[in-house]
Amino acid sequence: MLAAAALLLTAGCSSGGPPPGDRSTPPGPAVGSSPSPGRPAAEKTPPAKGTVKVLRTVAEGLDSPWGLAPLPDGGLLVSSRDRATITRVDERTGRKTELGTVSGVAPQGEGGLLGIALSPHYAADHMVYAYFTSASDNRIVRMLYDAKKPAGEQLGAPDTIFKRIPKGVVHNGGRIAFGPDGMLYAGTGENGERGPAQDTKSLRGKILRLTPEGEPAPGNPFPGSPVYSYGHRNVQGLAWDGKQRLFASEFGQDTWDELNAIAPGGNYGWPDAEGRSTDARFRNPVAQWHTDQASPSGIAYAEGCVWMAGLRGERLWRIPLKGTVASAAPQAFLTGTYGRLRTVAAAGGGRLWLVTSNTDGRGTPKKGDDRILELEVR
Repeated sequence: MLAAAALLLTAGCSSGGPPPGDRSTPPGPAVGSSPSPGRPAAEKTPPAKGTVKVLRTVAEGLDSPWGLAPLPDGGLLVSSRDRATITRVDERTGRKTELGTVSGVAPQGEGGLLGIALSPHYAADHMVYAYFTSASDNRIVRMLYDAKKPAGEQLGAPDTIFKRIPKGVVHNGGRIAFGPDGMLYAGTGENGERGPAQDTKSLRGKILRLTPEGEPAPGNPFPGSPVYSYGHRNVQGLAWDGKQRLFASEFGQDTWDELNAIAPGGNYGWPDAEGRSTDARFRNPVAQWHTDQASPSGIAYAEGCVWMAGLRGERLWRIPLKGTVASAAPQAFLTGTYGRLRTVAAAGGGRLWLVTSNTDGRGTPKKGDDRILELEVR
């Protein structure tokens, strides 16, 4: 049952940075995507109410799992925030094989080895990208994965492609994903410092858009800058819908957590606005929740909906969409059943992978925690 305080909100628009526009105009597709010629096909609206069925536990006994990257030839790569390792999980048997330790990671508080993603050319280059906290900053690296080598030695040395993202004990962001345009997107946090999120020259409280080599991507809204959107507090989830539109989840402070539809150059309000605002400079969230119901982490798109994992809220949220507007009230599933939920990823065919997060220092670990679950969703 939907918690009473979860509110449905439509997405607003920004006049505080490029691109300008009135507040009724929904965000367009990510830079680099190509709209269909002629009249666009009508979008199918998903049912107002959905279902979630837990098919099985894929693997358990994970230590501070954070990022998840499904491999094209089978298997799931999982990063451990505190141990700084990447493990391959056989999704059929649950067998775990440690690839190796990522050198240079300095876990502290919410920092450590965070998001991982596969190269858009993984079939040819076998590169795994990772966002992690070092002794001096947050950075993005890439590593060669060679499955033919012995377990524990399958990761090559990290090649740093982007660095000097400010670090903190809290709010390090950390989610990375390659978009439909082949560019690398990264969510950063403001490290508990409020002002820099509104400064487009700062990397705090931003979504970045980079080439696979770590350069500012062509067509970014601020020329020569990696900044794609700003005014964020702590971006934790990134996902695209079937029309190549980007959505992101982020932590609020004391009142509202958010799911946002991301537009190039959009200003999402922090610290001047938390949740929905009447200020025309800021883009409003698609949906918002009280912080005890969400504390959102990873998101995935499947079956016409964004699925959002909740940490403090200990539940999986379903947000049905019509374009960039929620078409019905968000719906909660698995409330309290598996504890804190960290990462969710599309598995195809109406299925999701879901990763719990009870060994991150804030949960209450139970026997077998943490785990990966396979879900069937509608």
